[in-house]
Amino acid sequence: MNISQNFDAGNIEVVACDNPDDIQLKIRSDNQSEFYQWFYFRLSGAKHKPCTLKLLNAAGAAYPGGFENYRVLYSYDRIEWRRHPASLQEGVLSIQFEPQYDAVYFAYFTPYSMERHADLVAASLQSPLCSLRVVGQTIDGQDLDLLQITSGSDHAAKKNCWIIARQHPGESMSEWWMEGCIERLLDENNPASKVLLEKCNLFLVPNMNPDGSRRGHLRTNAVGRNLNREWADADLKNSPEVFHVKKAMQETGVDFLLDVHGDESLPYCFIAGTEGLSNWNSDKQAQLNFYKRSLQELNVDFQTEQGYPAKQPGQANLTMSTSQIAHLHDCLAITLEMPFKDTTATPDEKYGWSAARSKMLAHSCLDALSAYLSSELI
Repeated sequence: MNISQNFDAGNIEVVACDNPDDIQLKIRSDNQSEFYQWFYFRLSGAKHKPCTLKLLNAAGAAYPGGFENYRVLYSYDRIEWRRHPASLQEGVLSIQFEPQYDAVYFAYFTPYSMERHADLVAASLQSPLCSLRVVGQTIDGQDLDLLQITSGSDHAAKKNCWIIARQHPGESMSEWWMEGCIERLLDENNPASKVLLEKCNLFLVPNMNPDGSRRGHLRTNAVGRNLNREWADADLKNSPEVFHVKKAMQETGVDFLLDVHGDESLPYCFIAGTEGLSNWNSDKQAQLNFYKRSLQELNVDFQTEQGYPAKQPGQANLTMSTSQIAHLHDCLAITLEMPFKDTTATPDEKYGWSAARSKMLAHSCLDALSAYLSSELI
């Protein structure tokens, strides 16, 4: 038997792999950080052998509750990822599994590789609606891609709407969401997308954290910085990703920001607003409520009852993207959260929360944005 993880986004450390009944593993921490929870590895040489894989350090993960009632994802072809039961006992996450082929992959969520990211950008640029700007490089020297999608010639008269994803690299559902978003926007046969692009210019950063994504990190970039705590004073040494994107936002202005994430523990799709800003008022609350209600009407997987508690005015964390950008640009800025597990009200036994459902939610988010831009609230 063999356990391997030396590939794009791979993460695992092997403690023991001699006995199929007792394969002992540990999740590797992010570089220069104590964060860990994302894992992605391959088990080979165990065809038709009943195996027990144990993640020994699950109790020390960034969000131990994320492993409660959690079902691991596995794949033989790295295309279809199905759910399989896992049990958390005394801080150890155990997976009992009998591979049907010579190799099987396990992951915390469906991976989204940097190779697929490159494919996504290349495919997007085949559309005349889409253009690319490399706003800078990451610490590891990867390009930070900004896509602009717009139609017509009178760009200055339109609202400038920004969507960013994957500040936390282990939240791979966010880039699956972005893939669905881009495909929908560039679908020339979709009348709703045409209507939306008549109202706004869209600026998309499909992956805010390429280094963490490739390295197999959960939450941080190459030097252990949580990018969603860098927005107040980002610098080129520690968080160039935020520095460059924030600068580009300053150049265009921001009329709307959506920051796409995943939540390890909560089995819901929900939105967090910026109620903690000192200038929060009834008009801003009405904007937030309108977008959430619109999205709830459009997508059965989205709900408004569960989520993060709203902060009181004056208690905003301005190091976070949405609070900082709403503060600087006086716009509606929201965070979308999707589950690593599944949605309790709309469960899927085979796939749980999945890449496909993330992409469909993106379609609904764009329709909600179109409704918001047509409202009298902006």
